[in-house]
Amino acid sequence: MTLPVPPTSDADVPRFLDELGVPGLVDAHVHFLPDNVMDKVWAYFDRAETHYGRAWPIHYRTSVDDRLAALKGLGVTAFAPLVYPHKPGMGRWLTEWVTDFAARTDGAVPTATLFPEPDVAGYLGAAVAAGARIVKVHVQVGGFDPRDPLLRPAWGLLADAGVPAIVHCGHGPIPGEHTGLDVFGEVLAEHPRLPVVLAHAGMPDFAGALDLVHRHEHVYIDTTMVGTPYSERMAALPDDWPARLVDVADRVVYGSDFPNIPYGAFEQVAAVAGWAAADDRLGVGFLRAVLHDTPAGLLGLRPEPE
Repeated sequence: MTLPVPPTSDADVPRFLDELGVPGLVDAHVHFLPDNVMDKVWAYFDRAETHYGRAWPIHYRTSVDDRLAALKGLGVTAFAPLVYPHKPGMGRWLTEWVTDFAARTDGAVPTATLFPEPDVAGYLGAAVAAGARIVKVHVQVGGFDPRDPLLRPAWGLLADAGVPAIVHCGHGPIPGEHTGLDVFGEVLAEHPRLPVVLAHAGMPDFAGALDLVHRHEHVYIDTTMVGTPYSERMAALPDDWPARLVDVADRVVYGSDFPNIPYGAFEQVAAVAGWAAADDRLGVGFLRAVLHDTPAGLLGLRPEPE
């Protein structure tokens, strides 16, 4: 099959998916938060030039209903609404909030989050028992050490349940006190059965992320912000990136970081399409897997009816 022409706008993504022969996008990295928390996140990005040295205008700075409509317009049929705390005491109520959000929102799968605190295994265990499919861990924003002994029961719980953690542990966009692929590699060494998605493919340490994928059979990378024109100016992919993906093609998961991106979400789809076109060993099969099949499997979604 010939690769479809990559989408040139959000409205063009459904055409691309139809020509590719997939029923829709499955986005494993989307953010919905309580309004007061999202407002604070957006206020932080308003000061991006101070934090990052460049502007970061939120592209989808709209109401919840409008954001959900935008996802539907993109052809997203399922998504993981991710939440994350930045201090103790937030993990439980954010997990409870997102559990309710997913229950009342079409296409949203149940998620959870965590923070190193005495009750983490309690609220995380309750969320997993209630059906949480993936757990957001933000080492950079949380400012915590993922090797903290308080988290050992949580990592073990997720490993036993087979519920993946989607972990922002890379140094991008700016390093944190406990970021680094080597740091999280110690967690994986202690919990080898733990399913993990390395958010942003470990940006900017793409080689380090792929090394962890090769070393641990339950580790994936997501595409979030990877290879888009905006990110290429911040953390460029190696020239041989498509070739490096060949051996791990079944462990690449689509993610967009919607709505907190400074460009249209179609650019992420186009970036992945570019990788598929750049190496004949990837092609259509890779695109179908990344955009739908692999994230659907990771999130425990049932196959679409024929």
